[in-house]
Amino acid sequence: MTSLGLPSGIRACLFDLDGVLTRTATVHAAAWKETFDAFLLARDGAGFRPFDAVKDYDEYVDGMPRADGVRSFLASRGIELPEGGKDDPPERDTVQGLGNRKNALVLQKIKELGVEAYEGSVRYVHAVRAAGLRRAVVSSSANCHDVLIAAGIDDLFEVRIDGLVAAERGLPGKPHPDTFLAAAHDLGVEPGRSAVFEDALAGMDAGRAGRFGCVVGVDRVGQADALRSHGADVVVQDLDQLLGGAP
Repeated sequence: MTSLGLPSGIRACLFDLDGVLTRTATVHAAAWKETFDAFLLARDGAGFRPFDAVKDYDEYVDGMPRADGVRSFLASRGIELPEGGKDDPPERDTVQGLGNRKNALVLQKIKELGVEAYEGSVRYVHAVRAAGLRRAVVSSSANCHDVLIAAGIDDLFEVRIDGLVAAERGLPGKPHPDTFLAAAHDLGVEPGRSAVFEDALAGMDAGRAGRFGCVVGVDRVGQADALRSHGADVVVQDLDQLLGGAP
């Protein structure tokens, strides 16, 4: 495993999607900002404090299931909304309605802009497969499968635990470790012999809570120290930095 920059006992790699494998984290951040800014403007008027697509995104919504992200950010502003139903229309000011508004914007942006995978990450996943390690994608997104297909990398992974699978199985999302634990279980590998690859602070917390054999933080936005403080064993800017040994 030295050539992959991982401890010798690792037998499975569990990859987050947005920000680790694909350049979709910025798309999600932009959709959250558009959603929350419109809501806050209508609620508070011209003096509203806008959603910060870096700080607020990283701290309150990145890596979380959609509804949890809505609750988390609104709580940071002292705002409570009715939960609503999963079929609430995007214009309804409920937790589920705002989540559906954000999802519609993400799908629109992905359709308009397409999906690009990080070349370094794809190179690394190919190396992981060549080394005979098991591979899974673990994402809070309900659109994970479509994004993998659009990026042309769906064939690289044996297991997918995403927002849809988590809902079916009743798995709490990150920062809880349950989705990563489910991926390791489905691959037939113990958590202690599995590596987690994440760019979100909530994902770091999940990796630490699940007692995985290695937690790799991917720093795309200059938050290396925060990733380490939340449990990263090693931090890289792109996964191919791990090839040939630990950075």
